[in-house]
Amino acid sequence: MFDSKYIPEVLQYRVSQYMTRKITIMHELEFMPYACAHMKKNHSDEIIVINSAGEPVGIVTDQDILKKIGEQHARSSRTRLEDIMSFPVVSISHSSSLKDALYKMRKNRIRKLAVLSDSNKVIGIIFQNTIVGLIHGSIARNQKPASSLKSILWNLGSVTQFAGLLMLIPALVSTFMFEVQVAAGIFMMTTTLLALGFLLNSYGEKHPLNLRGMTILVFSSFIILVTVGTIPYLYISPYGETSFVEEFSNSLFSSSAAFTTAGLSLFATPEILPQSFTFFRGFTQFVGGLSFIYLIMIAFYPENKLHDMRGFISGATPNLRELFVIITIVFSIYTIIIAVMFWVFGSENMLDNFSLAFSTLSTGGFLPHSQIFSEIGFGGEIVLIVGMILGALPFGFHYGLVKRKFLSVKLGREVTVYLLMLAGAIILFSILYGADSMSDIITVVATSTTAGFQVVDMSTLDVIPKFVLTLLMIIGGCGFSTAGGIKIFRIITMYDLRKLLSRNGWRKGIVDDKNELATTLLIFALFPILPLVGALYLSAEGYDFYDSYFETIGAITTAGLGSGILGIDLDPIGKIIASFLMILGRLEIILVIFMFVPKLIRQK
Repeated sequence: MFDSKYIPEVLQYRVSQYMTRKITIMHELEFMPYACAHMKKNHSDEIIVINSAGEPVGIVTDQDILKKIGEQHARSSRTRLEDIMSFPVVSISHSSSLKDALYKMRKNRIRKLAVLSDSNKVIGIIFQNTIVGLIHGSIARNQKPASSLKSILWNLGSVTQFAGLLMLIPALVSTFMFEVQVAAGIFMMTTTLLALGFLLNSYGEKHPLNLRGMTILVFSSFIILVTVGTIPYLYISPYGETSFVEEFSNSLFSSSAAFTTAGLSLFATPEILPQSFTFFRGFTQFVGGLSFIYLIMIAFYPENKLHDMRGFISGATPNLRELFVIITIVFSIYTIIIAVMFWVFGSENMLDNFSLAFSTLSTGGFLPHSQIFSEIGFGGEIVLIVGMILGALPFGFHYGLVKRKFLSVKLGREVTVYLLMLAGAIILFSILYGADSMSDIITVVATSTTAGFQVVDMSTLDVIPKFVLTLLMIIGGCGFSTAGGIKIFRIITMYDLRKLLSRNGWRKGIVDDKNELATTLLIFALFPILPLVGALYLSAEGYDFYDSYFETIGAITTAGLGSGILGIDLDPIGKIIASFLMILGRLEIILVIFMFVPKLIRQK
């Protein structure tokens, strides 16, 4: 609780010290068009109305104009200020204290007071928000500052606990299916997340985070989730007889591929895995793809604090809390529909259908079994394509379909550019590669959405088709979607760079645009460069450099395409490097940039 001993000192200040002198004062007989013009010119929200003697007799606010004229259907050209003003105007002397001003505001249930001189002339206006801001500032100065580390620990503990509760869903599924070993492994993961969350809470302090703290929170949450996510893999040990180092690197690789939606699988025949474990793998992709950390944070942060998170995502929505709730509901409905459609088109195992639906919408790429495409047939492949595209479209777009007034032009532009690029890529790849048309379409869509479902042998591709796929992986899907890559909105941002390159463009540019462009340029540089580290290591191990680069690009873009280098036979160091690239890709590198260069975070 705040210490109230600091409040009286602030309230002893005089009104004249904090009043606003820039006010609009007009005679009561003035007509509304003239009054509105002066309000606009002075950038004010209210008019102090005076009589012929210069004494204040009322006040007119912008809300009065909108409400009273609108309700009465009055002719604004014939309406005077005296017709709609609120009276009498409540005023206070310039020599009074802020305490007196606050008392008057509360007594009269108003938020502003006209300030009078000794001769009863209006000389300013004092706002309730000004006084409240002074009180908050005084409290903040005199209060013991909260530890940033302890704030992060407390919030991290809350996020970790929520993640543990979320993992109860696949744990219960495996329990109901009597797959005891799988259930035990997932319950161990859930228990670890809950226990770790309580431990972090005990060492932390409940306190809001600043923007840099929020970036560290999101990054740390993902690292914890991926690391603890190795427990079911280690417990079930589906890799055969291996050393602990091999088993841990395999498990870390698999957990990273799941939660990052990269979809790189160490299992050529996933049907050998218990069915509930396959469901668990698909569910973790769904959780990772829906950016679960943001979903959790809406439970802890008010909307005004969530506003700061707009620096982490693309697009602009007026209500992030509502967006996340609606997206969760909409994508759950999508999942059910897609799973049912797979059943309609021939796949009779509903658990496998849900697993595939999770991977499709999250653009993850895990298959419940290796022959499922032959089961779902042509109709199921169409559903698969539609599902991948839905996952690659912005969350804001799905939100706009429900709340149509928020389907912005900017968002529509991004979706249009993406769909046109996708159509052009399908045509180009079909000309260059020339497999059957459905395989070409699935390959391009899976690459562009970074879903990574492979229906063609990547090792048979020539350089040019493989380059096209590499470019598609790097570009990725739309911003703030389940897809990976640089994202379309950043391509559009780069196109807008021409504004700043024009004459005096940088000097006249908007600061937010500069920050966004700087971030975009860093991401454009880092997305192709960072995979070079992994490619150089793999080539040193004897693999072809270009194939190695193609696969490490698949890791950092979370597309998961490759010819098998990032597989079960890869050494532990290679798997750990690939895991790190997948995590960086899921976080779009942007959080790491924001942690070290917090000034680049957009604030609006």
